[in-house]
Amino acid sequence: MARLAQTPGLTDIQQEILATVRQFVDKEIIPHAMALEHADAYPQDIVDGMKEMGLFGLTIPEEYGGLGESLLTYALVVEQIARGWMSVSGVINTHFIVAYMLAQHGTDEQKQRLLPQMAAGDVRGAFSMSEPALGSDVAAIKTRAVRDGDDYVIDGQKMWLTNGSTSNLIATLVKTDLGEASPYKNLTAFLVEKPVGTGEVLPGLTIPGKLDKMGYKGVDSTEAVFDGFRIGAEAILGGKPGRGFYQMMDGVEVGRVNVAARACGISIRAFELAISYAQQRETFGKKIAEHQAIAFKLAEMATKVEAAHLMMVNAARLKDAGERNDVEAGMAKLLASEYCVEVTQEAFRIHGGYGYSKEYEIERLMREAPFLLIGEGTSEIQKMIISRGLLKDYALGR
Repeated sequence: MARLAQTPGLTDIQQEILATVRQFVDKEIIPHAMALEHADAYPQDIVDGMKEMGLFGLTIPEEYGGLGESLLTYALVVEQIARGWMSVSGVINTHFIVAYMLAQHGTDEQKQRLLPQMAAGDVRGAFSMSEPALGSDVAAIKTRAVRDGDDYVIDGQKMWLTNGSTSNLIATLVKTDLGEASPYKNLTAFLVEKPVGTGEVLPGLTIPGKLDKMGYKGVDSTEAVFDGFRIGAEAILGGKPGRGFYQMMDGVEVGRVNVAARACGISIRAFELAISYAQQRETFGKKIAEHQAIAFKLAEMATKVEAAHLMMVNAARLKDAGERNDVEAGMAKLLASEYCVEVTQEAFRIHGGYGYSKEYEIERLMREAPFLLIGEGTSEIQKMIISRGLLKDYALGR
């Protein structure tokens, strides 16, 4: 049994789920990840396996056909899947976020119609907030929805949609001019239902081909171009315009815990590879793990893995308890992503020249880890969130 990244206080059901997922990762993901990643191939067989296991409905309430599990369970499942191949965790990440937003903010009709299909994996979710000219500056969104009778007409371009072509439901944030002084109160989230595929998938909606990336292969990342796209007012998440920013930020808090969990998963795998290699490779007549320089690296790597995991678990448990966790989720995402890059790089160094070879798994992890520094907000954005929360809590005169 692995000593690192253990989570006390789990229920029997949680332990059973995690044991099943870990076995699936070891047998169905790790042996195939390298070939699929190098080919930039969508892992359809793996996705079908997750569908059979019911993972797409992991956090969806039981009344809608899901398993009704907590954010903590979800984060620990993601950690295990990312340990196998981060791209596979990307397939379910945005799906989980959209399902969470629907369950928390959707109308009864939206929940009754969409959540059972999402739980079965027949409807897959994508999350769309970013645009080509903006990153974390949500107030600067330019994609606009204009009311026209009972419908809205959307024009603009969205960027970095994970599962953009393989999803059939996009939660997208656009600007609706409601005359509010605050730009955030003029933002509305629409639930855009579309066919799977690329090109003009619906009149006025084009999903271009997937973007070519340094890492994070296999899973599709696309743009979404709206050009006179007409959609009914009933597709507004929650039924009322102007609430999109707060709905999306609620989803992003879940997403930040997810990114922290993915970073933990990659860190765990990088450590596993490093400590295994260090006990096989010999230099100067002994295993390199017996050299103090390598032993100290392993000690530092393990400590970082453990610290990141504990912070991720804490952020998830706070959200499950119904408490605000923006600072804690930001801290977990910041620490886990930065440590992930450091642990992966140390594993790469321990492998020496072999770490640079595509025949070794660590080469893939080296290209995947940097994505986590920017996903769901850069480290600098996390520091802004953390510092604002701390200054509010520790304000003088309180």
